[in-house]
Amino acid sequence: MRHCSVQVRGLLTRDELDRYNALIEVGTFLESVKRHDLAYTVQQEIDLLIVPAIERLKDKGRARDRATEEFLAQQKKMSEQDDSDDDE
Repeated sequence: MRHCSVQVRGLLTRDELDRYNALIEVGTFLESVKRHDLAYTVQQEIDLLIVPAIERLKDKGRARDRATEEFLAQQKKMSEQDDSDDDE
Protein backbone atom coordinates (compact mmCIF):
# COMPACT_ATOMS: atom_id res chain seq x y z
CA MET A 1 0.00 0.00 0.00
CA ARG A 2 1.15 3.51 -0.80
CA HIS A 3 0.89 5.92 2.11
CA CYS A 4 0.15 9.59 1.60
CA SER A 5 2.56 12.20 2.91
CA VAL A 6 2.69 13.25 6.54
CA GLN A 7 1.57 16.75 5.49
CA VAL A 8 -1.55 15.36 3.83
CA ARG A 9 -2.30 13.01 6.74
CA GLY A 10 -2.04 15.97 9.09
CA LEU A 11 -4.83 17.72 7.18
CA LEU A 12 -7.25 14.79 7.21
CA THR A 13 -10.28 15.23 9.43
CA ARG A 14 -10.71 12.74 12.27
CA ASP A 15 -13.28 10.74 10.26
CA GLU A 16 -11.08 10.77 7.16
CA LEU A 17 -8.05 9.69 9.19
CA ASP A 18 -9.95 6.83 10.82
CA ARG A 19 -11.14 5.63 7.42
CA TYR A 20 -7.64 6.06 5.96
CA ASN A 21 -6.08 3.95 8.72
CA ALA A 22 -8.73 1.25 8.32
CA LEU A 23 -8.25 1.12 4.55
CA ILE A 24 -4.47 0.91 4.93
CA GLU A 25 -4.88 -1.98 7.36
CA VAL A 26 -7.25 -3.81 5.01
CA GLY A 27 -4.99 -3.18 2.02
CA THR A 28 -1.92 -4.37 3.89
CA PHE A 29 -3.74 -7.55 4.87
CA LEU A 30 -4.86 -8.13 1.29
CA GLU A 31 -1.30 -7.70 0.05
CA SER A 32 -0.04 -10.15 2.68
CA VAL A 33 -2.41 -12.82 1.38
CA LYS A 34 -1.40 -12.05 -2.22
CA ARG A 35 -4.76 -10.50 -3.19
CA HIS A 36 -3.20 -7.62 -5.09
CA ASP A 37 -6.29 -7.29 -7.28
CA LEU A 38 -8.38 -6.33 -4.24
CA ALA A 39 -5.58 -4.29 -2.69
CA TYR A 40 -5.53 -2.20 -5.86
CA THR A 41 -9.22 -1.37 -5.36
CA VAL A 42 -8.55 -0.38 -1.75
CA GLN A 43 -5.64 1.82 -2.89
CA GLN A 44 -7.97 3.59 -5.32
CA GLU A 45 -10.37 4.31 -2.43
CA ILE A 46 -7.48 5.73 -0.40
CA ASP A 47 -6.47 7.93 -3.31
CA LEU A 48 -10.02 9.34 -3.50
CA LEU A 49 -10.21 9.78 0.27
CA ILE A 50 -7.13 12.00 0.46
CA VAL A 51 -8.14 14.40 -2.35
CA PRO A 52 -9.80 16.92 0.02
CA ALA A 53 -6.73 16.97 2.27
CA ILE A 54 -4.49 17.55 -0.76
CA GLU A 55 -6.68 20.52 -1.71
CA ARG A 56 -6.38 21.86 1.85
CA LEU A 57 -2.59 21.58 1.58
CA LYS A 58 -2.63 23.46 -1.74
CA ASP A 59 -4.79 26.19 -0.16
CA LYS A 60 -2.33 26.54 2.70
CA GLY A 61 0.50 26.89 0.18
CA ARG A 62 -1.38 29.55 -1.77
CA ALA A 63 -2.12 31.48 1.43
CA ARG A 64 1.56 31.29 2.39
CA ASP A 65 2.55 32.53 -1.07
CA ARG A 66 0.13 35.47 -0.79
CA ALA A 67 1.47 36.36 2.66
CA THR A 68 5.04 36.22 1.34
CA GLU A 69 4.12 38.40 -1.62
CA GLU A 70 2.46 40.96 0.67
CA PHE A 71 5.48 40.95 2.97
CA LEU A 72 7.90 41.48 0.09
CA ALA A 73 5.75 44.29 -1.31
CA GLN A 74 5.74 45.94 2.10
CA GLN A 75 9.51 45.56 2.38
CA LYS A 76 10.00 47.05 -1.08
CA LYS A 77 7.74 49.98 -0.23
CA MET A 78 9.65 50.62 3.00
CA SER A 79 12.96 50.38 1.13
CA GLU A 80 11.75 52.90 -1.48
CA GLN A 81 10.65 55.27 1.28
CA ASP A 82 14.05 54.96 2.94
CA ASP A 83 15.76 55.70 -0.38
CA SER A 84 13.63 58.80 -0.96
CA ASP A 85 14.34 60.00 2.59
CA ASP A 86 18.08 59.56 1.96
CA ASP A 87 17.85 61.66 -1.23
CA GLU A 88 16.50 64.65 0.67
